[in-house]
Amino acid sequence: MNTHSPNPPYVDFVGPSNITSNARIMLSLILIGAACVFADLLVGTRSIDVGTDTYVYAEFFRTLHGGSPETRFEPGFLLVTRVLSVIGFSVEAYQMVLFGILLATAIVAVRHYFDYLGARHGLMTLLTASLMFLLFSPMFVNASINAVRQGLAALLVFTALLAFQQRQWRTFFIYGVLATSFHYSSLMYLVFAPLLLNLKLLRVIAVVAFLAYVAGLTMIVVRTASPFIYNTVMDYSLSSKYRSGVRIDFAVFSIFWYALPFIMAPMVRKPIRSRINDSTAVYLVMLLPFFAVGWGNFSNRYLLPAYLAISLMVAAIFCFNRLSILRNPILLRAGLIFSCAAFYYYVTHQVVV
Repeated sequence: MNTHSPNPPYVDFVGPSNITSNARIMLSLILIGAACVFADLLVGTRSIDVGTDTYVYAEFFRTLHGGSPETRFEPGFLLVTRVLSVIGFSVEAYQMVLFGILLATAIVAVRHYFDYLGARHGLMTLLTASLMFLLFSPMFVNASINAVRQGLAALLVFTALLAFQQRQWRTFFIYGVLATSFHYSSLMYLVFAPLLLNLKLLRVIAVVAFLAYVAGLTMIVVRTASPFIYNTVMDYSLSSKYRSGVRIDFAVFSIFWYALPFIMAPMVRKPIRSRINDSTAVYLVMLLPFFAVGWGNFSNRYLLPAYLAISLMVAAIFCFNRLSILRNPILLRAGLIFSCAAFYYYVTHQVVV
């Protein structure tokens, strides 16, 4: 007679189950999607009085219904605008599509930055944190409602420069062309890309450029060597009351964000810390145009690509930190919800940098 009882069913409790993992990913996707939809509706349905350039874009979009007005807008931006006009989109829907493209460039940049960091896990965590910090950033609001064309190009510039640093020439070319098709100023950043091949030289040039800018030398040099460039920079939005001249506050603030990843490096896990530090070279390249001509009207726009990249770099510091609480999914999801409230306040009150 067999006295042995049947073996109980075996259950493996090692590690999270696929169901749990998939549920977490799905929850993150739902939250990210909801945040994007909320922000898109907010920006898309804004009044034409919200944002210094909103009226200009809205009027240009309306005039396309009656013909083909002359414009200096870049071909990529013009193509999107013409297609949406032909389809019959309203101004609100047009604004929503433009902001949707901006969000898409952010997702693309996060994906490429994740690969650049050499991370194996945590893409959704990095995406959640990046979106959170972008929505917290007044400069992202600037890209959403003011410098729209440059905003569309900004994170494409960052992606292109990341590719250049990794010698991914085709990717650099593709994203460089896309960025330039949305705003010609992208060339100001891309032309400095070769400096990424010699980081010591880049740092020396950046230090000299910073000191020359703070001392007012770059303004004097440009005014003397090329009056045309000087007048072009100074005449931009001449009727505006935005402060021009050397902005030491912007320069020092920008250098702080360059130094932050090195300060926080001991708290970041290896080998990600070295890759984050390497990416500061890309950030440094994106500061050089500001040091060259950041004394003109609306000089903050020259910092737009660099300041948007800051959000991704800080997100990486959080997501790959030794302190697990900083990358806690509950904390990041709560932060994303709170960032939506902050973004609402920024847009409705036109809080920009």
